[in-house]
Amino acid sequence: MTRRVTVLFLAALLPLLAGAGQAQAAGYRYWSFWERDGSAWTYATVGPSLSRPADGDVQGFRFSVSEDSGDAAKPRGTADFDAICARTPAKDGTKRVALVLDFGTPADAPSGERPPAGRTACAQVPKDATAAEALASVAEPLRYDSNALLCAIAGYPAKGCGEQVAGGGKEPASGTASGPEETSARDDGGSGPSVGLIAGAAAVVVLGAAAVWQVRRRA
Repeated sequence: MTRRVTVLFLAALLPLLAGAGQAQAAGYRYWSFWERDGSAWTYATVGPSLSRPADGDVQGFRFSVSEDSGDAAKPRGTADFDAICARTPAKDGTKRVALVLDFGTPADAPSGERPPAGRTACAQVPKDATAAEALASVAEPLRYDSNALLCAIAGYPAKGCGEQVAGGGKEPASGTASGPEETSARDDGGSGPSVGLIAGAAAVVVLGAAAVWQVRRRA
């Protein structure tokens, strides 16, 4: 009987522990930097201030909430150099870099802000220019923190820089902005226990009491 009670306790406790682990997941709200490799985006291995794109390269920036580089959302929209730079003819002594700027979804926006529409730009800059310089030529004002982390593009967001966000950041499966209900749920970000966690704890207590009563009744 004691073994049966233990099994019952573990069966009730496992879902509770799993829910607690999910509740503690956290992400960071920031601009991620991407490079176009053929027909796919790859997460850049260096920051824009160290990257020196070549003429004809395509680079992207995406604002979102993510846990790490493997979880980061990729830039959306047109990512074709010929289409983006069609109206910018080549010029001696310069290079053209196609930039994709994705300001993210309302669900990932800081409280009180709404992301601008995504856009593309063709930066024509000196041949030795960095990606950061190319970005500055078409999307000012930029904002950096004291550690040279890119905080804002074209003034968005107005404040904040790489702050931690409780609950992590996963964009809706459809790839579109989430509705008001989903946004409210993600913006809540409270550190207190969730309703599911409290309910699970109550269930464990009730189950434990019932198991003890059964043991005593049959003793």
